[in-house]
Amino acid sequence: MRIRLSPFMSSLYSLHSASVCATLATSTFFPSWTASANAAETPWKKHVVHQGAQSLTAVAGDFTKDGRPDIIANSADKTRLFVGPDWKEIVLDATRGHDFIHSESFDVDGDGDLDFIGARYQPGLIIWLEQPDHPLTDAWPLRIASKELNGIHGLLKGDVNRDGKMDLIANSAQPVDTSYPESLAWLSIPKAPRTAKNWDVHVFADKDAPGLSHYLGFGDVNGDARPDAATGAKGSPSPVGNYFAWWEAPTDPTNVWKKHLIAEKQIGATNIHPGDVNNDGKADFIASRGHGNGVIWFEAPSWKEHAIHATLKEPHSLIALDMDGDGDLDAATCAYGDKQAWWFENDGKGKFTNHLVANDQEAYDIRAFDMDQDGDLDLVIAGRASNNVAWYENPRRK
Repeated sequence: MRIRLSPFMSSLYSLHSASVCATLATSTFFPSWTASANAAETPWKKHVVHQGAQSLTAVAGDFTKDGRPDIIANSADKTRLFVGPDWKEIVLDATRGHDFIHSESFDVDGDGDLDFIGARYQPGLIIWLEQPDHPLTDAWPLRIASKELNGIHGLLKGDVNRDGKMDLIANSAQPVDTSYPESLAWLSIPKAPRTAKNWDVHVFADKDAPGLSHYLGFGDVNGDARPDAATGAKGSPSPVGNYFAWWEAPTDPTNVWKKHLIAEKQIGATNIHPGDVNNDGKADFIASRGHGNGVIWFEAPSWKEHAIHATLKEPHSLIALDMDGDGDLDAATCAYGDKQAWWFENDGKGKFTNHLVANDQEAYDIRAFDMDQDGDLDLVIAGRASNNVAWYENPRRK
């Protein structure tokens, strides 16, 4: 049986990375992976989009209405559009202090084109840039989505209330300077987003996500046809944290959601995504300890832990999706500690073969997108200490 991803997981996951020294988690590993040094494999060709400035987030999509992939990235307080395939640079926003740590893209205003959403960690800020009629020459209007959260270290799109429109899921990880300390929330687009002062904030984990929560996962975990959410909390310097958990959505998603612990003693926990890893009809989780070591998966229903790459240092960015088009759930990351990008090939039963994509590449963000339009997924990486934005060409064409 091949995996069938929840309709609520239709968007490509986009998550990021940051730096801190951490020790290996003390959890018991259940090996389910095979390492590959890529010696006999076709290498992934590197394409440099931008070089010379620290970049924390980058998102790919057709931002110019020409049917070809572009990239929007943030670095040095500037949000830049790189027009593919030659990567001509256009600065969309140069407001001082707009150093965005996360980003998303979808049609915010319902006019049929892609807009850009950027989030700053602290003080918390979420903005969106409207794609104009002539994106190469017209200004991109900037509007505020929210200033109410603080410590935004997770931003993800998804249809939370199942109304057919995208929402934003975000965290408010900081315990100070916010009305929503150590919380998780989702934001719905107002009816008139171009004129609204802010988006509606719906807190679903009210002071219920302590320990500096990080990136967010989204999908139906318990099979009730309602999308749930998950996160990892990295701990240090917070005295609590180092866990993965998921929150069960109620019938009315504007109410408080029920928290379920997945695993504790997960030093440096950051990323976690739901999906059926072993094709048994149950939602498992793929996760990483981005402020520690290791990429892992948790098997439902007991959340038994299995290693995917047990020793990878600080795999802070993580995506979970079908990378090779064979119908099962794979994953990819770029670890800033080891300065390596990897993708993890699932055999459909939860056993992974690990493929090295790149050496000497850091990341604070990783995405999967068909950049060369050849029918397979490539990897787009925003390099933190690598001071670059690059994409790596997938050699495994369908």
